Amino acid sequence: MYRLFCDSNCELWYKTVDELGLNVIKMPYTLGEKEYFYDMGRETDFAAFFKAMREGAVPKTSALNEYSYIEYFEPVLAAGEDVFYITFSHAMSATFNAMEQAISQLKEKYPDRVIRTVDTKTISLGAGFIVYYAALRYREGATMDELEAYVNELVPHTATYFAVEDLTYLYRGGRVSGVSKVFGNLLGIKPILCFDGEGKIVNVEKQKGFKKAMAALRGYLEAKGSELDKYKIFVLQADCEDAANSFVADIKAAHPEADIVVQPVGPVIGSHCGPGTIGLIFHAKER
Repeated sequence: MYRLFCDSNCELWYKTVDELGLNVIKMPYTLGEKEYFYDMGRETDFAAFFKAMREGAVPKTSALNEYSYIEYFEPVLAAGEDVFYITFSHAMSATFNAMEQAISQLKEKYPDRVIRTVDTKTISLGAGFIVYYAALRYREGATMDELEAYVNELVPHTATYFAVEDLTYLYRGGRVSGVSKVFGNLLGIKPILCFDGEGKIVNVEKQKGFKKAMAALRGYLEAKGSELDKYKIFVLQADCEDAANSFVADIKAAHPEADIVVQPVGPVIGSHCGPGTIGLIFHAKER
């Protein structure tokens, strides 16, 4: 027997997490002087969080330490079960150094138990997309080998694209230069970003204005989308619900049978992309 783990940076909605019986490793963020751990939307005040950002607050995120991972994994191992953890992109955080240290310690203490991790090479509902479909296989009784093979096959076919309203937040995270931030915001430039095969964020194009940015996102869905009748399409919105609903309506017009799930961006991811972000996740010929 083994338990399936994910982390809150996959951003699956808490009701979905409950339905699938997932074990969630909660990632931290700090707003003001208080530290929080994202609860997958269970009690999160998204409006208050993004309002604070719009008013100048600068939330921060941090990595877990090795003891936190031990606290999550050890009770499962002590009960005689194994651990299978589907992670967000290892290229995005130093937290996985602590995870590896924790796993090394636990393997010495529980040599007969198995701890397996698989990198989705994406984040937010890109990772959530993979976790969701992997969890369905898990519930059907997939072995660890079968589940790992399935996840590794799905990773290169999971596309995560997003457009941001304000370049300031990407600048703080080192994604754009100071000059790009200033002139981009003045000119209304909206970068379109995605995750490459290594799990790193790359800027694939720039559009002038929100409407053109949304058209560009839909263009990637049309050009790269595959098996859209089989897989859900996820749309993320960071305090811009009306814009997201309009975006979804346009997708529905082209794909009336599509199963589209709309969710708010959580505070950890929102700390880096900022309010006004729209994200699009779908099954693709290639990411």
